[in-house]
Amino acid sequence: MKKLYPLMLSCIFFCFKSSAQEIKLLWPNGNIPNYKKTPEVEKRDTSGIVRISLVQQPAIEIYLPSKQSATGQAIVVCPGGGYSILAYDWEGTDIAKWLNANGIAAIVLKYRLPNSKSNVDPKLSPLLDAQRAIRTVRANADKWNIKKDKIGVMGFSAGGHLASTAGTHFDKGNPTAADTIDRQSSRPDFMVLMYPVITMLRQSMHQGSRNNLIGANADSTTAKFYSNELQVTKETPPGFLVHASDDKTVPVENSIIFYQALIANSIPAEMHIYPYGGHGFGLAVGKSYLSSWTDRCIDWLQSLNK
Repeated sequence: MKKLYPLMLSCIFFCFKSSAQEIKLLWPNGNIPNYKKTPEVEKRDTSGIVRISLVQQPAIEIYLPSKQSATGQAIVVCPGGGYSILAYDWEGTDIAKWLNANGIAAIVLKYRLPNSKSNVDPKLSPLLDAQRAIRTVRANADKWNIKKDKIGVMGFSAGGHLASTAGTHFDKGNPTAADTIDRQSSRPDFMVLMYPVITMLRQSMHQGSRNNLIGANADSTTAKFYSNELQVTKETPPGFLVHASDDKTVPVENSIIFYQALIANSIPAEMHIYPYGGHGFGLAVGKSYLSSWTDRCIDWLQSLNK
């Protein structure tokens, strides 16, 4: 028994280690752009849904499927929370586990929020973090068994605004950058937008997200820049959208106008509007046929591989 005991400990350690997910700082050397040091510390409320606020160190949590079932696709997942908090498990790690079960690598993004005093310019940090996450996944594609041209972005509510911003504001990377990650393109290959905030101009906008990101008195140029229905071009990646007609928080018009913009620019798009579900339904477990959105999404993601 004494001989077996160390072996048992080794097995327990191995099992724990193999099931744990890697957490990777986006700027491990501490040179975080648009950041200034303040006394703020990150907060995490686990009394219900895990809510993260005052993010200081943007990071990604990496969930990889088994190599045998991997499709080669990867998705950077942006939890929502009105640009005030991150609903980190409900619209982040829970989603990652579902994607893994379907052979898709999931990269949960813990992005900085504009209400933190550690931002130099509050509205810039979320997009900087999303772009860096996409570049990081592309730089590690071989290591993580991912195809470089199958890296998408997914977002919920305000996270959907961030995902659609990443899909309409991107660059090819800096080929002369000393940091090899910065040499990678930040363009996602596809977008999955769940009850997304899209516009910052229309009556259908989510006032809370606008106020938190760009301010209640933002000028029209800034509001237009972050109204992503106005930023779609022929280079915007394909999109999949899901919304509920009875969403009283982020009106369904947000998804509709973005879908229309994609179609107007000949970008492949698919949209599912459910009659009920309200806002923030996540995986919609136990919510009758609303939960079928996950099947429709997987169908669409598989179609991109053909």
